[in-house]
Amino acid sequence: MSYALFPVPRKSQFSEKVLDFGQAEWIRVDPALSSAFKKHSITFAGEVSSAFSSSLKVTAGNPEQGQVFLSISLVSDGIEPQGYRLAASTEGVTLQAADEAGAFYGLQTLWQLSAQTGAKPPAFTITDHADFPQRGFMLDISRCKVPTLETLFQYVDVLASLKINQFQLYTEHTFAFSAHEVVWHDASPMTSEEMLVLDAYCRERYVQLVPNLNSFGHFERWLRHPEYMHLAESPDGFEYLWGGRSPYGSTLRPNEQSLKFLASLYEEFLPNFSSRLFNVGCDETWELGQGWSKELCEEKGSPRVYLEFLLKIHELVTAHDRQMMFWGDIILREPELVEELPRDVIALEWGYEADHPFDERTQHFAQSQIPFYVCPGTSSWNALTGRTENCLGNLANAARNGLKHGAVGFLNTDWGDNGHHQYLPISYIGILAGAAYSWCFESNEDVSVVDGLNNLVFEDKTGVLGELFFELGKVLELIPVRPINSTLFNYLLFWDMEEHFERIPVSSLQECLQRFNELEGRISDARPEASDGELIKAELENAIAMARHGAHRALAAQDETMDRTPLRHELQHIISRHEQLWLQRNRNGGLRESSGRLREALEPLLE
Repeated sequence: MSYALFPVPRKSQFSEKVLDFGQAEWIRVDPALSSAFKKHSITFAGEVSSAFSSSLKVTAGNPEQGQVFLSISLVSDGIEPQGYRLAASTEGVTLQAADEAGAFYGLQTLWQLSAQTGAKPPAFTITDHADFPQRGFMLDISRCKVPTLETLFQYVDVLASLKINQFQLYTEHTFAFSAHEVVWHDASPMTSEEMLVLDAYCRERYVQLVPNLNSFGHFERWLRHPEYMHLAESPDGFEYLWGGRSPYGSTLRPNEQSLKFLASLYEEFLPNFSSRLFNVGCDETWELGQGWSKELCEEKGSPRVYLEFLLKIHELVTAHDRQMMFWGDIILREPELVEELPRDVIALEWGYEADHPFDERTQHFAQSQIPFYVCPGTSSWNALTGRTENCLGNLANAARNGLKHGAVGFLNTDWGDNGHHQYLPISYIGILAGAAYSWCFESNEDVSVVDGLNNLVFEDKTGVLGELFFELGKVLELIPVRPINSTLFNYLLFWDMEEHFERIPVSSLQECLQRFNELEGRISDARPEASDGELIKAELENAIAMARHGAHRALAAQDETMDRTPLRHELQHIISRHEQLWLQRNRNGGLRESSGRLREALEPLLE
């Protein structure tokens, strides 16, 4: 006998014996548990009561009359932190945990089981705890898309149900700093009040809202404005190492003036968060040494200059009684510098391809006793459809090698590069797989993400919708061309249809189009009962439409006689739907930029 539990618990045993609690009346909670947990217990009672003869009641006392269905208590007899032990016998169900978070996670597992068994579960025992103490999800809110507060609550609810305990909002310019409206006025930013509300919402669900503010590189949204150009390493722009030019600087000058500026931002930003962690970013400082610090970097080397400025940022962070997290890509250019890092920093080793060398790179931090997280991603950005196989491979690679080398955390990332054109449900495969792998990799390595999607997120009893998203992310495998960190469909959607590109076999493109049509034809079979079920189906339809349009552009480019008018109409419809769908979950700020990239793609179709 087996049951669909997600993430799969570390150890579980189910008996053939079926118990009957249909006449039970009570859920008893340890009086020492917080009011927030007791509220979750009441919510749980309301969700499962339909299976009982009468509605379950919650008490912190010992009822003299009536059968107790569930007893919840905190114990200290060997259960791991955040762990729990569930057991069902003729006496009732017991949930024991080492702490409140563990009790909450046990309640999530019992809720999933109760949805399948009602008031008649088998006798069972479940013993569970997490592989990684810190299991996080980072959402990019700086590449156009800033979700509404309601959508952020939805994220938190899903994350909490998956036993994720950290949430970060990747921030460059999308916080409403009181003195810097020129930077955020078109971005519909998060306000301080909203951060306070979201922080409280997270805390009630045992999730830390970790402040995240990039503090060295990726400052282009600031440095393009005249008011801030004096802080730029290269005020007049710079050449990318891979070719092309940015008209704006993206990296702060590593000097005291920049530190004073950062200090002022931290003073306004950090007090809105209860977490003692702080992710300062500091990745991809591309032009460091090309401008203001050129002579300094020639003298010391750019990695040394980077480290010295990073250490000064560390001083600012510790002054706020926070523990600094930072992306580890730049420091690993000179791995011997890792030894000079303070032992209280947390390094974030990121990489988004399935074969990223987590094994090799994390050893540098482990050997120097620097705490570190492994940071894979959902493989949804620059993809439109997702990249199912790469997503699962990347997440598993991170979990496997994070465990091997002693990572203290697992931070799953969801970026929005180049207009954030992927829809939220495209990221769910990665969110669920990352949650499962980081909770207990051994028991979840082969878990069915499709079942998790249908049972926990889409509430689709037909099983169709989860399968459609999973299979959509595999269509890219029908084409021999595989761009890094993207899909070919995304590239083709924005392709000018003139720039040289390797010709793609027509047969491969036609095979993709056939597959897109097959998947689209099955959407009507899905029956999601989630509150946003119809929106999810509409988002899936437009994701397919965008990817299909990319394939159509490739075919048109190979046939100069093809009439491009239908393609223009197709893209115009996609743009209209994209703008409508965007506003269902996100704020207006950033939509013009995202939609503008799609409108630019119309130009080759007007000829």
